[in-house]
Amino acid sequence: MILDGRGAGAIKAAAQAIAAGELVGLPTETVYGLAANADDAAAIAKIFAAKGRPADHPLIVHVPNASSVAHFASEVPDFAKALIQAFWPGPLTLILPRRPGVAAAAAGGQGSVGLRCPSHPVAQALLKACMAPDQVGAKPVWGIAAPSANLFGRVSPTTARHVQDEFGEALLVLDGGACSVGIESTIIDCTRGVPVLLRPGAVTSQQVQAVCGIAVVSKEAMQALDQPAPRASGTLESHYAPNAKLRLMDAKALQTALDLLGRDVDAGAGAPVIATYSRAILKTPSATVLRKRMPDDAAATAQQLFAVLRAFDAQGVKLIWIETPPDDAAWDGVRDRLQRAAA
Repeated sequence: MILDGRGAGAIKAAAQAIAAGELVGLPTETVYGLAANADDAAAIAKIFAAKGRPADHPLIVHVPNASSVAHFASEVPDFAKALIQAFWPGPLTLILPRRPGVAAAAAGGQGSVGLRCPSHPVAQALLKACMAPDQVGAKPVWGIAAPSANLFGRVSPTTARHVQDEFGEALLVLDGGACSVGIESTIIDCTRGVPVLLRPGAVTSQQVQAVCGIAVVSKEAMQALDQPAPRASGTLESHYAPNAKLRLMDAKALQTALDLLGRDVDAGAGAPVIATYSRAILKTPSATVLRKRMPDDAAATAQQLFAVLRAFDAQGVKLIWIETPPDDAAWDGVRDRLQRAAA
């Protein structure tokens, strides 16, 4: 059931469902989440079961403001406080030491927890309603665990319809429109004395470094020092995958592959078998290839990326060929999602 997230009645119904241990489809500026009370282990188990997600793969907890961090985190380093002030509400998740006895199931049993304050107005309205006893008729819900609202490892949803297509009409989904960012949040580990990048996103490493005054370290560099990273959402080698087989190529290799396809496949053979998503202007055998132009701007590509992959799947393509994004920091989040989708 999809409800307009701008309505007070819809927000109250969703808050009551969360307080009662049920799941809700929640819009954020990044992607839609499958939401539950972060402190309710039984509700968290429903998320893992619905997604088919391993129970030790931690969830990100969404909080309404910086003040809520103290409920979940036992310590917040000074550089993490600077990042909170600069980027919250927004698409940045911080991994912090977890207070004993809170959100253990959501954290996958780890001693750390991922926290984010979303900027989407519907997400903010629901988080605030969950804190209000007159809305939920129960003790306050301090935070909502909300991984992407899709089956584990598949393409993330960026509209309410995507969520309903994934989980059916029985799930209450708040409609907040298409997500403005379109890919999941940047994740910075703050548990090891320096900011460590676990997952790139709209907030870049350069922006993080400029705010906190400390060089951002890669996950791989810390592992080389025998300091393995905490487990975190969306960091498995294979993730974000469409049903079709996805392959990344540079523009020249992509055009060569299309030229070969034009010689080897009958142009009147029927249903499309290939989809391309490229910044280049390519010649294509039109009857067998669906073509989508990738924007030159990284943020615009990120905003539409998952919707495009889902649309290709809906059209029944078997292969998706994508031009590898440019090798600069602005494209790191898009490149990361495509490399995992192609793994």
